[in-house]
Amino acid sequence: MFNKEELKKLLKEKNINGQSSLNEILRDLTREVIEVLYDEELTNHLGYDKNKKSSSTNQRNGRGNKTVHSKLGSIELTPPRDRLGTFDPQVIKKRQRDITGIEDKVISMYSRGMSTRDISDHIDEIYGYKLSAESISTITDKVIERAKEWQSRPLDSVYSIVFMDGMVLKMRQDGTVQKVTVYVIIGINLEGIKSCLGLYFAKNESAKYWLTAMNELKNRGVEDILIFSVDNLTGISNAITAAFPKSEIQKCVVHQIRNSLKFVPWKERKIVANDLKKIYTASSADSGWDKLESFSEKWDRKYPHISKSWKSNWEELSTFFKYSDDIRRVIYTTNPIESFNRGIRKVTKTRSSFHHEDAVLKLLFLATENIEKKWSMPIRNWGTIYSQLTIFFEERLAKYI
Repeated sequence: MFNKEELKKLLKEKNINGQSSLNEILRDLTREVIEVLYDEELTNHLGYDKNKKSSSTNQRNGRGNKTVHSKLGSIELTPPRDRLGTFDPQVIKKRQRDITGIEDKVISMYSRGMSTRDISDHIDEIYGYKLSAESISTITDKVIERAKEWQSRPLDSVYSIVFMDGMVLKMRQDGTVQKVTVYVIIGINLEGIKSCLGLYFAKNESAKYWLTAMNELKNRGVEDILIFSVDNLTGISNAITAAFPKSEIQKCVVHQIRNSLKFVPWKERKIVANDLKKIYTASSADSGWDKLESFSEKWDRKYPHISKSWKSNWEELSTFFKYSDDIRRVIYTTNPIESFNRGIRKVTKTRSSFHHEDAVLKLLFLATENIEKKWSMPIRNWGTIYSQLTIFFEERLAKYI
């Protein structure tokens, strides 16, 4: 198997400058791995190593020829044979002509958070062969093209609710490990099914940045979004209003509470939190505002920043009040993103940092595919929610239903 320096030398010798020539190298690499696995299996079957003497009546008997199909194209193999014809290889069975599953297994392990070293050790455990980290990275890198196609795929014309929030990861940039934020956009369509619409690397938080993201959604076919549920991100409201002027915006109440309690001492945090709860559990926006005024009178002397922040964002914090409890529970927080992020963290926790954006995109895309497999059913009480949305947004939905 090639080490890193050998790979560099080989790539230079073979003049690898495109997908076709890269596939040729990958086919050679795959063939080499399979041939070694074949030999290990035959050794285990016969009970003695190659070139060793044995009293067994069954011995090695040359090699055959076999062509198999892989995602890299056709691969010519030479499976070893035994004299008695009792050898039944498992890595690729006798009549098996398709080996795409081998590559899929590596990608599947990678998508579930296993590091390249873990995958290498796992293959070593099963087959007694050490597949290098470079080889595994090469196999999984094929996902990047698919991830970029997914990132630009066409979307539905209308989404009932769209959630936006971010997660912080570590990535090596300019020789140092730095924190980067990847923003996630999750949409609920008119059938109540969730899907991840895109993953965006934040260069900065600004109205211009968010407007670019909004325009990308429009370029991919989105014509209307009924309600946005978002964190209080810099410039996000202006960008949404510019791209989707009819959309309603609900700022995440949970994030607002967290930010409010950030500078409250632990001994008073529970009391302050209970008083804030009276605001967002009020029966109406007017009642919620009254509770906010009462909170302000009680706590402004100690924590003036809390009521000031709630009041300045009240218009977008109070959007959910006009809806029923079923809709309120869905939109008052970016909870679907929080749940999604927990799923992502399960597969990123094994990596202290990423080397570049493509490495992040590759893993997050694979993890997203696994998460979305569980999103096959409409969200809870969707029938009730949908019937109310068709009343609230009757004119806007008329062309889509």
